[in-house]
Amino acid sequence: MRLLLVEDDDRIAGPLAEGLNRYGFAVDRVKTGAAALAAPAADLVLLDLGLPDMDGIDVCRTLRAHSAVPIIMITARGEEADRIVGLELGADDYLAKPFGVRELVARIRAVTRRTHPERHPQPTAAAPVPGGPVSAHTRAHAAEDRGVQHLGSLTIDRRTRSVTLDGRLLALTPKEFDLLAYLAGDPGAVWSRQQILDAVWDPHYFGPTRTLDVHVSALRRKLGDPAWIATVRGIGFRLTVPDGDMS
Repeated sequence: MRLLLVEDDDRIAGPLAEGLNRYGFAVDRVKTGAAALAAPAADLVLLDLGLPDMDGIDVCRTLRAHSAVPIIMITARGEEADRIVGLELGADDYLAKPFGVRELVARIRAVTRRTHPERHPQPTAAAPVPGGPVSAHTRAHAAEDRGVQHLGSLTIDRRTRSVTLDGRLLALTPKEFDLLAYLAGDPGAVWSRQQILDAVWDPHYFGPTRTLDVHVSALRRKLGDPAWIATVRGIGFRLTVPDGDMS
């Protein structure tokens, strides 16, 4: 797998590239946003937001305008707004400095499981026993098998990975779609934070759980009403159809 590392700080880029090489990744490194935009296509981009020639957010926007390459933002910025903007522009994940190589590798693997599932084949699940109990996991997959799901004015098409609200197509990032589709697998059910991280990110996800809050916040903003995703204090989240939005 070939990675494009966009990082101007040699003290960070050198050890990081060396560590990623040890995990079997081929790393091409550039120091500027202009060089990143001119670089040959990669399987995944590791994008520092603090670049000397242009803001990494602008690099992310330009890349996403003509490419579906997975993007993981690497940032020293602590503001939630910066992370939300990057995710809304199409970044698949973010990682705050400082971080370890193992954590970054876990993020890379989690992103590629979603964006390139053919590289991570999953075992076929056993069929449920007729008349037996149906788990939340089974219910979620049954909803996925139906393809198109209508929840009030919201329509989720898992075949095309598209979402419309009142007939208007929503521009969701891959992670936002996965999160919404997972919650919609059993509308009204409460999903714990760990269940969501395991299913939407990765069972071996080692990053901060705050990333879930960032994605929920971005998704609520795009849905136009925070009532779509309710917070269940101390547990997690659930998808609800706001009052007055029932079909």
